[in-house]
Amino acid sequence: MRLLLVSTSTTWGTGYLDHCESAVRRLFTGARRIAFVPYALADRDAYAAKARKRFAAMGLDLESVHTGGSPLETIERADGVFVGGGNTFRLLTELHDHGLVETIRHRARGGMPYMGTSAGSNVAAPTLKTTNDMPIVEPPSFGALGLVPFQINPHYVDPDPSSRHMGETRDLRLAEFLEENDVPVVALREGAMLSLEGAVLHLLGSSGGKLFRRGAQPAELGDGADLSGLLTPARAPRG
Repeated sequence: MRLLLVSTSTTWGTGYLDHCESAVRRLFTGARRIAFVPYALADRDAYAAKARKRFAAMGLDLESVHTGGSPLETIERADGVFVGGGNTFRLLTELHDHGLVETIRHRARGGMPYMGTSAGSNVAAPTLKTTNDMPIVEPPSFGALGLVPFQINPHYVDPDPSSRHMGETRDLRLAEFLEENDVPVVALREGAMLSLEGAVLHLLGSSGGKLFRRGAQPAELGDGADLSGLLTPARAPRG
């Protein structure tokens, strides 16, 4: 498989997809038509227009699955797919409702390049259980695409020791996930991304991330970290 799973589409002080443009270009080398999945946001027309303009600047044609004919046919004839960010619960619900889960999974496992940002990266994992989003809608299942055998937490924020906020930190919430699910979690800070080429998985981006495992302290991940060992199938999350 060829995957690019990005924490966020926009980092502070940069434009849309600017921070990951070189990785996007590499992923879609040789591709002509990219299918765009805008279901994570409510205004799909505006979202598709924004993504289409950005991809055109990279010499790529973008066709949104919400326009024209069948979403399934749009995915089937595409050379690659880009699943945009927004609310993960809404995205996964729409993927199930439109029958796209199996189609995207099949095509990606067959070699079609897959790119996700934020929620689009979340759904590449076995489930959406490590999303940060509110459940604004109820999907028929928490089961996602399962393109990688570990969980992903985009937009990861480190605990702030000077904060007076008494609620849960992100670390605590991920620790709670691991109490119920013995599955590794890769937490991506803003600007970080995962790049999978065949059996080789690397974390890219100077902001880095953290690896959370049951029974272990979180491990810091730097730019270029080789995470290929995580590709060994793990025990699926419960539920």
